[in-house]
Amino acid sequence: MTESRADPLVRLDHVAAALEDLRGQAATQPLEEVARGIAESAVATLPDADSATITAIAEDGHLYTLAATDEGIVGIDECQYKTRRGPCVEAATQRRPVRAIVGEHEEEWPEFTASAKAAGISTYLSVPVLLPGEVDGEDEVVGGLDLYSFTAQAFDDYDEQVMRLFTSAACEAFTNARRWAATQRKIAQLETALTSRAEIDQAKGVLMAIHGCSADEAFGRLVEESQRTNTKLALVARNLLESLRR
Repeated sequence: MTESRADPLVRLDHVAAALEDLRGQAATQPLEEVARGIAESAVATLPDADSATITAIAEDGHLYTLAATDEGIVGIDECQYKTRRGPCVEAATQRRPVRAIVGEHEEEWPEFTASAKAAGISTYLSVPVLLPGEVDGEDEVVGGLDLYSFTAQAFDDYDEQVMRLFTSAACEAFTNARRWAATQRKIAQLETALTSRAEIDQAKGVLMAIHGCSADEAFGRLVEESQRTNTKLALVARNLLESLRR
């Protein structure tokens, strides 16, 4: 029995140190890098864990592997994504950790069982990553932390609770990534709006020069064309400018 397995306090010290480091990374690093760090730390912390993946759920609902400590096991996750069944999928849909001994659920998860056996995996633990609900109060599943072991009967209740702590770091990483993406979308929208405004002003200037009309009359011409062709005003202005360049 290893020291870390024999002394839970030693293991908790390792977990606390790893989580402190991961939380610092979650605030400053891209989601993919933080996810890889979480997976690697989980494997280093659990004595029987041989490899780990981080599953993410895209906005359209499809699952994909965000990070992996061993590319050779990604196929085990992917077969679950394709069939929509297996411990990884069940953890997400049931919103609870799932520990599975390979072979015990062969009828329920045949594809997962075959893939895991082919890779020599004996035990599996998947813990969902849940973000607190902001609208209706219901937690949102955004992914999962998936652990693999070559050891039979590898994971216990203690391991499951430790992995719940690691998913808290994953929650921070996913939250920060969403905030960053939302900020980038706002910046892009603002840049688009500024570009559109500049093109509309340029088009107004062109019409004023060509027709000798006022700024209001030039703008009215653009609006009229927009309504007549059912085209956005910015696109009408852009098309006018492009036609002049040609």
